[in-house]
Amino acid sequence: MRRISNLRLAGPFALAAALLVTGPAAAEPFAETGARPGGGGRTAADVPYDWRNARIDGGGFVPGIVFNRTEPGLAYARTDIGGAYRQEADRSWTPLLDSVGWDDWGHTGVVSIASDAVEPDNVYAAVGTYTNDWDPGNGAVYRSADRGATWRKAALPFKLGGNMPGRGMGERLAVDPHDNDVLYLGAPSGHGLWRSTDAGVTWAEVTAFPNPGNYVENPDDSSGYASDNQGVVWVTFDESTGTPGSPTGTVYVGVADTQNSVYRSTDAGATWERLPGQPTGHLAHKGVLDADNGHLYLAYSDKGGPYDGGAGQVWRHTTATGEWRDISPAPAADTYFGYSGLSVDRQDPGTVMVTGYSSWWPDTQIFRSTDSGASWTRAWDFTSYPNRENRYTMDVSSVPWLSWGAGPQPPEQTPKLGWMTEALEIDPFDSDRMMYGTGATIYGTENLTAWDTGAKFTVTPVVRGLEETAVNDLISPPSGAPLLSALGDVGGFRHTDLTKVPELMYTQPNFTTTTSLDYAGTRPDTVVRTGNADSGPHVAFSTDNGAHWFAGQDPGGVTGGGTVAAAADGSRFVWSPEGAGVHTTSGFGTSWTPATGIPAGATVEADRVDPRKFYGFAAGTFYVSTDGGATFTARPSTGLPAAGDVRFQAVPGRRGDIWLAGGGGDTYGLWHSTDAGATFARVAGVEEADTIGFGKAAPGAKYQALYASAKVGGVRGIFRSTDAGATWARINDDAHQWGWTGAAITGDPRVYGRVHVSTNGRGVVYGDASSK
Repeated sequence: MRRISNLRLAGPFALAAALLVTGPAAAEPFAETGARPGGGGRTAADVPYDWRNARIDGGGFVPGIVFNRTEPGLAYARTDIGGAYRQEADRSWTPLLDSVGWDDWGHTGVVSIASDAVEPDNVYAAVGTYTNDWDPGNGAVYRSADRGATWRKAALPFKLGGNMPGRGMGERLAVDPHDNDVLYLGAPSGHGLWRSTDAGVTWAEVTAFPNPGNYVENPDDSSGYASDNQGVVWVTFDESTGTPGSPTGTVYVGVADTQNSVYRSTDAGATWERLPGQPTGHLAHKGVLDADNGHLYLAYSDKGGPYDGGAGQVWRHTTATGEWRDISPAPAADTYFGYSGLSVDRQDPGTVMVTGYSSWWPDTQIFRSTDSGASWTRAWDFTSYPNRENRYTMDVSSVPWLSWGAGPQPPEQTPKLGWMTEALEIDPFDSDRMMYGTGATIYGTENLTAWDTGAKFTVTPVVRGLEETAVNDLISPPSGAPLLSALGDVGGFRHTDLTKVPELMYTQPNFTTTTSLDYAGTRPDTVVRTGNADSGPHVAFSTDNGAHWFAGQDPGGVTGGGTVAAAADGSRFVWSPEGAGVHTTSGFGTSWTPATGIPAGATVEADRVDPRKFYGFAAGTFYVSTDGGATFTARPSTGLPAAGDVRFQAVPGRRGDIWLAGGGGDTYGLWHSTDAGATFARVAGVEEADTIGFGKAAPGAKYQALYASAKVGGVRGIFRSTDAGATWARINDDAHQWGWTGAAITGDPRVYGRVHVSTNGRGVVYGDASSK
């Protein structure tokens, strides 16, 4: 049904300031441009709704975890496309950036987060998803005085890249631990080091800082994604060199430059020097200072990460003497990964931990030292290959899908300890507590020091409330499970209970990304899905409402999932895959026949009543087939959008009744046809629309309730109509916007008022009319 969103670029499992005092000249400052991130216009819902997530728990990369250094228990996590979170006392997470609106969708990518040690209620987030033209807007620094409950925004004159290469390095944003009016921000793309001296209200470049970085992942990438300069990547204060109320004297800054990766200022940012004697040839992903012992620890990799990295080192710099010592946990000959995830135990500063973040196989590795790096132990070791002994036990019963349904051969295990482990933090007030981010979740332990006694520490998911999947499609059949989802990176889930984490994602086959889902209108136990996979088929079928699946066969040339449609009676399927034209099959895809009369790449859907009727749309033309998808004919309808993303749906229980949303420019909105696409009428009052879905009719109404991610009356939001589109009511408010919601929407055919909304990184959000 749905076309995959192009907003998230993820790997195969990826589920990623300047001190204005005396001294350096500064560029013109950039100040706040709005009271809070939002959509403008009216802020409240016309019909109040309660919103929550269909629980998946995680599902994406967590590149940063930050503890407050002065208030016990206060911690934040950042995600690459799904916003930022604050951890609560019960270890659950509260989303903090749901107020980001449609126009600012890129601000759901968080490249850095900083918690204020002087005033713990203050928190800052550096936001922006891409530095190339995929994200049309510039980055910003959000600031909050209530731990992220509300925000104010300071615009920046450049983009930030929460989902760009190098996003696991950091933290790029830091608050001075002595003078909290002072913040630093390391910028990408050659924009250097920036600072604020008024608690994040205005920002200016530190023109005295000498090196904006020069490392790019792939200079030949014409898209600008891998060819961008990863820039200035972390800022660390030496808190021993300041007093309360005055700026910290010594500041260290990491730069994406393999020959000049660390800089230091000893005069509160007035002047800067390359730190003498530093190692070269690698990038410093992290720089963490143990001020008690006077050690600056640095975790290095040969690449920017978070996917790549084939070599690395760990170094210790003694700040008083200038001594450098290679304290790498593994010999260079045995190091096939880069290091990151660096943390110091603030209760016992000689204890240091670091990760082999890019060790994909057989597992990630975590190292621990209790003597300032003189010696190390590992989270797991080989006994006799391929057998291994773990210092930990894992319990993923709260998020059972983290097993991936896998049965790997040793030395791999399931569940894996992790991958892309760029973030690891020991609680500064509790030596037994540690959390680390992976490409799919946050893991943690509450008995870490058991590591040092020879006992096993227990690792469990610490991710409840943090929802980070990118949603491509949603269906809510009239019977069986109330929700099936098509997701990026983790495939998708069948929810029999929206309040519980499913046991497993779709398997047999397991798509890395599911692009499209459909069910048979009159036989909803018949379900089909298509998706992207590294190998094997790209289409799968179920005859028990998605509880179990079996693979079909691909026609020749298929490279990706595309869109798929199921006949109303489940007897036939029409598939428009990537890499091949539109095809049709009777039965379950053992053989496919090319359709005629419709272009490759068209979006396809099925009539919900007539099993022989299928629809297609491409470049402003609507197509219909009355012979089960064998042949299509262009309909005479005019005025439909010829450009932009377009999605359409056929109404359950109504033959030939179709709604179409999408477009761009002047031809952007919502259209309705009751004659199988022969004619379409534009729906008055809907200025823009990107999705359309249906749910149970309102009491006393005969037509299904309509739901849309749309712009009505000058306001973007989630809208509902209970009178076949004659009038619309906004059902979300400015606190619940979730950035981009343009991939899919569906009501519930069994529960009036319930709607399921796709997001690009905040999972599946569902709402019910408020009972308050």
